[in-house]
Amino acid sequence: MGKKTFKTLDEQVQILKSRGLVITDIEKTKNILLRENYFFINGYRHLFMKSFKDTNFIPGTTFEELYAMFVFDRRVRNIFFKNLLIVENNIKSLISYELSRNFGYKEKDYLNPSNYSKNPMKIRQVHDVLNKVKRQIRVNGKQHSATLHYITNYGYIPLWILVKVLSFGIVAELYNILDIENQKSIASIYNLDTETLGIYLSILANYRNLCAHEDILYDHKTQKEIPDSKYHHILNIDMTDGEYIYGKDDLFAVVIIMKQLLTENEFREFINEVGYEIDILEGKTNILPINNFLNKIGFPENWRDILEIE
Repeated sequence: MGKKTFKTLDEQVQILKSRGLVITDIEKTKNILLRENYFFINGYRHLFMKSFKDTNFIPGTTFEELYAMFVFDRRVRNIFFKNLLIVENNIKSLISYELSRNFGYKEKDYLNPSNYSKNPMKIRQVHDVLNKVKRQIRVNGKQHSATLHYITNYGYIPLWILVKVLSFGIVAELYNILDIENQKSIASIYNLDTETLGIYLSILANYRNLCAHEDILYDHKTQKEIPDSKYHHILNIDMTDGEYIYGKDDLFAVVIIMKQLLTENEFREFINEVGYEIDILEGKTNILPINNFLNKIGFPENWRDILEIE
């Protein structure tokens, strides 16, 4: 494998042109590559390639179309991120309320291992997660004004304050080690079973980190899959060998999760914003049919109908 060496803007343009990309305004293209980074923009080239083996662009593909895909991903990533933060805050509030109500507001109480899952298979997990929480108190407790205020003036941090410095990933793990009755109390808010909510939180934490680090969103797949739901059935999502091909481990799976965790108004605004960006992208891409693109991100053609499902 050859070494990757530095390429000037002119060389970057020539590489793209050598692969069949149509570039009509070289100076504008160079300016975009300088501001946005060739590597990041080139990460979307797979959508416009002739085939998996042929890395040349489909004849007629323009730099404007490639860049439009980059911009779409950024804008949709910001929409998802904004709504993921809403869910994150809701879950943190519910968990802190449930634990504080049942076990108290001091660390020695709400971080007592005896207040968590009694499942023998989870004993090690309980201690590992609680140690992560304690580590966050040591590392970040004095870095935030609210937690520092409680440490300085009261000598402890209530959980409803501490959750502000806990990552979504740790909070998802915290939910999964809760006693089953505490899990049921939280899951019932969303009319979900405890296991499904646990899967949802793990997947959302994964996407939340992806969005926060501005990674490519459109084709991301998670290791876990969400359970089959009425949304898969009512939308008549295509199946292969008895398995739904969309909405399981892809971006549309997150849409299905959001349908159940956001309020009706929040979800409607979320769908309208995503739909607006898809409509803009459709107007800017001629080479890539919008239905082919929707397939790439796991959206069925009738994806907007999820709004009307009760």
